[in-house]
Amino acid sequence: MSLCEWTEGLIAWVKDASRQTGFDVSGVTAADNPIDGARFVDWVEAGRAGEMDWLKRRDERGALVRSAVKVALPWARSVVVCAMNYNAAAPLSLDVAEPGAGWIGRYAWSGRKVGEAVQAVDYHDDLLARLREVEAGLKVRSECETRCYVDTGPLVERGMATKAGIGWVGKNTCVIREGMGSWMLMGVIVTSLPLAETTVISLPAEDRCGSCTRCLEACPTGALVAPREMDASLCIAYLTIEKKGSITEDLREAVGRQVFGCDICQDVCPWNRKAPIAWKQGLETRRELVNPALEWLAQLDSAGFRRVFKGSPLERTGKKRLHRNVAIAMGNSGQSQFIPQLEVWAAGEDAVLAESAVWALGRLRRSGSSEDPVGSVENASSASIG
Repeated sequence: MSLCEWTEGLIAWVKDASRQTGFDVSGVTAADNPIDGARFVDWVEAGRAGEMDWLKRRDERGALVRSAVKVALPWARSVVVCAMNYNAAAPLSLDVAEPGAGWIGRYAWSGRKVGEAVQAVDYHDDLLARLREVEAGLKVRSECETRCYVDTGPLVERGMATKAGIGWVGKNTCVIREGMGSWMLMGVIVTSLPLAETTVISLPAEDRCGSCTRCLEACPTGALVAPREMDASLCIAYLTIEKKGSITEDLREAVGRQVFGCDICQDVCPWNRKAPIAWKQGLETRRELVNPALEWLAQLDSAGFRRVFKGSPLERTGKKRLHRNVAIAMGNSGQSQFIPQLEVWAAGEDAVLAESAVWALGRLRRSGSSEDPVGSVENASSASIG
């Protein structure tokens, strides 16, 4: 007989099923009373969502869709949150790297081994497939409506994760779990199953950031304006992934060598010092994306970009924005070897890339032939992380 509400037995089953599909931890929570609901509204209305218009979407009554799960999904009664460790056995972005190396966010390194090659994998697709395995089993055991989301749903996953006992929200705004750190990818299954009154669920994790402020001090752009409060329009991850057009000049130096995403606030977090290494079939590390050579990235034409990044998170950002970011990273490198490439871009038809290249050329010419990175993230952050 199918169940019509969550029981402790069903919760135990969903946790076991999620582990079998590759998730490291999961939890179930009610869909009402979101922890971050009011803060999310204030955050959007303060203009801190930048150009990410999907975060500003409102329903016909004017309510922000992501302010509460039930705004977009009135039938929702509960949410299953599943998290997967993605930490790789590889350097941190703040470790010493070869001159002329860029940085791609850790989460975007994943691939699937096919023969001797490792083909690109977008974690959204991988996690969604795993979630749907759990969803299918849940629907066999219960009568319910469901929706699966990986960063695409009308909800704030972070708030649901804290309620489900996955971890606490750190001062860097990431969800942190003791013993795992913050290197976690998350997906959710929204369900119409209510929680039984007698059902025991995981309690929200205790905040264990204490007096530490390393993430706030290390952020090159000052995007972490206060503990657990980020101005996304200043975040390097936003600037290099979501921001269209030009990155404003006052932020370019602080972008350093980041060409896609930013891991700095996680790299300095003490909870990540002993984070376990993830070994997931289908999510192997593509070694060519760890400290990638800026010269290599710059030489990718459209066909080359598709060959390297088709199926990866970088595909959506596209070659034009990647090259804009590479031009800025070249300008911050202090490496005169990049001048010929920047001159080609400066004379090109892409106005945004040309303007970024002109800025980078001016920066390199002012720095002379010094081999020390000018304004690099390593140098800018070293004092704050000790």
